[in-house]
Amino acid sequence: MQGDWRPATLTDVIDRPILAAGAVVWRPVGDRLEVLVIHRSRHDDWSLPKGKLDPGEHLAAAAVREVLEETGVAVRLGPPVTAHEYEPRTDPGRTKRVAYWSAEPLDDTRASAADYQPNDEVDEVRWLGLPAAAGVLTYPRDVVVLERFEESVRANEHRSSPLVVLRHGSAQDRAEWGRDDRDRPLTAEGREQAEAVVRLLSAYGIDGVLSSDAERCVQTVQPFATEAGVEIDRDVRWSEQDARRRDVATAVAALRHSGRRLVLCTHRQVLPWVFEGLRVAPVSLEPGGFQVLHRRKGELVSLEPRFA
Repeated sequence: MQGDWRPATLTDVIDRPILAAGAVVWRPVGDRLEVLVIHRSRHDDWSLPKGKLDPGEHLAAAAVREVLEETGVAVRLGPPVTAHEYEPRTDPGRTKRVAYWSAEPLDDTRASAADYQPNDEVDEVRWLGLPAAAGVLTYPRDVVVLERFEESVRANEHRSSPLVVLRHGSAQDRAEWGRDDRDRPLTAEGREQAEAVVRLLSAYGIDGVLSSDAERCVQTVQPFATEAGVEIDRDVRWSEQDARRRDVATAVAALRHSGRRLVLCTHRQVLPWVFEGLRVAPVSLEPGGFQVLHRRKGELVSLEPRFA
């Protein structure tokens, strides 16, 4: 499991106010891999696609957006690669922190570099083999990112699939509801949390939605399911009332071995059993909070930090 990764804390935001995200975008070409590099005309440099976060934007969503804006290639994220910090030439005295993921192009956006339309920031993109890409990159810090990506390739971890464990959003007060608890809905805040998670799940290319049958869980994943055009698989095994440790363990074992890109929305009371089945330390999630894990052939290859 890769360990060169930590979440941004409040101290980071104060001391390092410039946060950015990017990706090592890769594609198979025969028996080798190529990665996508960009040339920025203003700086006259070659780098990996990246950019600063928009206000309130999650790092993962920013990585996908920046790759699309700079290269015209839509991607889905794999596991994190690494993060680095440096003092940008355009803003001396401040620190910029950039988090990188591995990323695959979507099937319908595998355009050749010849199809790229230059813009004011990026005037050329190239697909290059790993040695050639390392040779053309201007900054040693980007070469280090590429080296970390190569390590994941050698371990065959770049092909892993994400599992997003999601706690349902803020729900109406239990004591004030007075009806069947399964029907207790989200509050206005909870509905905002449900909308906010749409871009995050889209960034990972989630194609399967699992949920407790409780209304508050279903409402949390409904906006994404609607946008993605997928059905919600409602299961009482994830519900607060019906979950049993043994049943959760069986269900989670199947998730560990699944190659699908999944989100599972459940309850605070069930989360410890979910993490136990995933063989990771339990994580306390706030309403609307999530944990992203990457697995391959039943093994966890990367555990991402929480940003919510």
